This record gives sequence, structure tokens and C-alpha cells, in this order.
Amino acid sequence: MIKTSRSNGSGARRVTFVLPLDTPPGPVSVVGDFNDWQPGRHELRKRSNGTRSAAVEVPPGARLRFRYLADGGRWLDDPDAPARDGRDCLYIAD
Repeated sequence: MIKTSRSNGSGARRVTFVLPLDTPPGPVSVVGDFNDWQPGRHELRKRSNGTRSAAVEVPPGARLRFRYLADGGRWLDDPDAPARDGRDCLYIAD
């Protein structure tokens, strides 16, 4: 799941990437053009509601290309991503 909200008055958008706590097992990072595809910079963290998530701040209308990187170097798509560009998921921060 992907959620977008407004950031603190700056006009930026907070995009939160959410996955179930145990699917897939082990550590997972969201990597994309917003973090130069560097694993570990946005590791999904456990939440009290049974999910894990990571958030990034981007300008309004930003087009994000991303994927999830799971333990063992396994790449995953977000099932709720509105579009795909080749192998990457796409999301536009509204």
C-alpha cells in the first residue's frame, strides 16, 4: 500500500510505503530514484498495527520509480502501485 499526505506546510508530500509485517520475511528496503537506488537508506520499520513502513518527502507531482529489496537480494513489486515502467513501479505524489 502507498499513502500520500501533505508535509508540514512546506508543500512537500510525504509518501509512505507499507507492507505486511511478515511478507516477505526479513528486512526490506524501499529503493528508487528518490534515494539513488541505495539499499538500506529507507528500510521499512515495524509498526504497532501489524505492518512495516518507510516514508520519503518529495515535491508535489513527483514521479517516483521504485521497488522493494528484500533479504537475500530479492526484488519485489508493490501490488498497489498504479503503474509499472518496464520493471519498476511508478507512483505520482499528488
